Amino acid sequence: MSHYDLDPLTALQAKEQAQKLAFAPVAFQAARSLLELGILAMLDEAGTQGLTAKQVAAGSGVSEYGVKVLLDMGLSALIVTCQGDAYRLARIGHFLLHDAMTRINMDFTADVCYRAMTHLSAAIRNGRPEGLKELGDWPNIYEGLAQLPEPPRQSWFAFDHYYSDQAFPELLKRVFARKPKRIVDIGGNTGRWSLQCCAHDSEVEVTIVDLPRQLALAMENAREQGFADRIHGHPMNILDESQALPENADVWWMSQFLDCFSPMEILRILRRVRAAMRPEASVYILELFWDRQQFEAAAYSLNATSLYFTCLANGNSRFYRSDDFLAIVEEAGFAIDEQVDGIGLGHTLLRLSAV
Repeated sequence: MSHYDLDPLTALQAKEQAQKLAFAPVAFQAARSLLELGILAMLDEAGTQGLTAKQVAAGSGVSEYGVKVLLDMGLSALIVTCQGDAYRLARIGHFLLHDAMTRINMDFTADVCYRAMTHLSAAIRNGRPEGLKELGDWPNIYEGLAQLPEPPRQSWFAFDHYYSDQAFPELLKRVFARKPKRIVDIGGNTGRWSLQCCAHDSEVEVTIVDLPRQLALAMENAREQGFADRIHGHPMNILDESQALPENADVWWMSQFLDCFSPMEILRILRRVRAAMRPEASVYILELFWDRQQFEAAAYSLNATSLYFTCLANGNSRFYRSDDFLAIVEEAGFAIDEQVDGIGLGHTLLRLSAV
């Protein structure tokens, strides 16, 4: 991945981009308003004929003034086009309206991150999630997931699930090719992976390791789906050395889990897993590495999401560069038996064995 090897802009282009960056929060909120007020949907329905500001105002119930200021910002943001007095939906507007990934990312940014990011400098200085106070009073976001207010709660889980869900079909095929009977799912969150495993294989048993409040939600989901006899809970804080991990697993699974920890914490966790696992067991790690992405927009999104970890999640974790992460894996006493990039929407799957 070589998206960032060179400065691609002329001086004029760079100054132009700098102005757009200066007003990026305004453009973001304008795009949100165009969506929320139904203006983009109206232009989409109108097709190539387009609509005048007066027609949009009449159909949306928004004042003509409001329609015009939003649509004119939409022109500058390339969300809409205008010929004569008729506004039409541009390609960016189409994706804002119809693309699930774009909508989920926007909702996550607006509902979870936006106000919190005003505390980013303090979070960087202090090494703490200083922006989390905008959502609630917890030491980190994971202890507050079950209590998040709406709409942040819905937007957080939609964001988390969307990216992992896209990878499930290939992951199930790869993991179950080795016919595991017992899986330990560390950081199982709402239990989606464990549920997928039990639906895929009628004999496998899964133990979910997570914080007590989050685990209660996962176990409730297991009961609702009829898998309470095969999905077991193991409440613990994995950073607490006094709490023991489960034993006798064929597969140890960590999906988008280790990015929630600092490098030293990752090393501690992996060493704990290595000490608890059987010699013949396998460890699977599913992660997103910004430098292993095919598209620049994916790397951009991951680097932006790393600042969510800084400002909201815990103050000290991120989506890692792959070389940095793999060095920790090897230091913890693991060999990398397999590395598969490009799973789902840009995940990397690592299969490890103890050395």
